[in-house]
Amino acid sequence: MSGRLRWLGHSTVLIELDGVRILTDPLLRPRVLHLRRSQPLVLEGLAGLDAVLVSHVHYDHLDFPSLRRLGRQITIVAPRGAGRLLGRRGFASVVELSAGEEVRVGPLVVHAVRAEHDARRLLGTRAESLGYVVAGSKRLYFSGDTALFPGMADLGAPTDVALLPIWGWGPSLGPGHLDPRSAAEALTLIRPEIAVPVHWGTYSPLTSALRSAPAYLSAPAEAFARAAAELAPDVAVQILRVGGTLPLAGE
Repeated sequence: MSGRLRWLGHSTVLIELDGVRILTDPLLRPRVLHLRRSQPLVLEGLAGLDAVLVSHVHYDHLDFPSLRRLGRQITIVAPRGAGRLLGRRGFASVVELSAGEEVRVGPLVVHAVRAEHDARRLLGTRAESLGYVVAGSKRLYFSGDTALFPGMADLGAPTDVALLPIWGWGPSLGPGHLDPRSAAEALTLIRPEIAVPVHWGTYSPLTSALRSAPAYLSAPAEAFARAAAELAPDVAVQILRVGGTLPLAGE
């Protein structure tokens, strides 16, 4: 059965596979604090989602205004420890997972896997950070925010597509994030058929409108493609524009 990916920007990816529609880390706002989107926000096609995957509790990955746009009845898969936070905001269907656990979403199985990223919210809510493997006729790895760690080699069956962050939040690259070079090093461990870079090129400070587009809106993807060609030449790198799609061929 065919499917596709659509990158909506930052770490938000619409996965359509085997008749199931899953959205990762929804950040569906044209502006967040002092940052605004570099490309228009297109919300078409987000009705009728089967589940949302939240990788960790940082504000740019667990964003309540964005989740409310999807409706409080949406099924949210989140790290163990985040359920109370979501429940207090009125979200009625939350599945908490720890690394090594899984949940079925229709014909797909969502496996929670480790991520190397310290996550807590301003008022003290802390939960583990996760990546997810979505397994059906294709096998997709969404790493969430993570640093490079050897356990990336332990994802099990071959990975068809890896969705890897290659940059930080806006202009910054803080601890616990992959940069273009370390993301390419991750490919040598994961060994996917296709790699799609995410978490780049989406938000920039409001003041950037006064000058030319900042280099970090395009340079990370270019640097990742060069490093991947050097370190993991067998992996096909697919750089999507914000809003761009990648077909997933059927078996």
